Amino acid sequence: MKKLFISGPILGMEKQQDYRQTITAIANKLDLEIIDPWKRERVLYNGTEECWWDKVPTFEFIQRDLDDADRCDIMVVYLPIISAGACMEMFYAKRKGKHIIVVSPNKCLSPWIVYHSDIIIQSFDELEEALNKFL
Repeated sequence: MKKLFISGPILGMEKQQDYRQTITAIANKLDLEIIDPWKRERVLYNGTEECWWDKVPTFEFIQRDLDDADRCDIMVVYLPIISAGACMEMFYAKRKGKHIIVVSPNKCLSPWIVYHSDIIIQSFDELEEALNKFL
């Protein structure tokens, strides 16, 4: 069974993570195993104090995400806004030979994002078709 890693902005969008359910529902239809770091990390993202991430053990936090990226076959990167973490995950995964699908309503994405993407779509309505190209 192929594995799909869900990547997207968290910082500043802690209460807007519904996109993960949308991606999961589409991936489940295609019998993909889901890797979603949010399930593990959401307890850290309470967003109640300034610079709360300074208290997170950086190495372990990042290494877990990199290990997840190593285990995936496909990464879906949702970018309604630019996210340093999502972009770093995408860069890493692409360098490891993973398939990258970016979902972004933004029409003008950085050349860095374009270069590290296999497919760029503007809405989740196109995601099932994009995923099928890698199955």
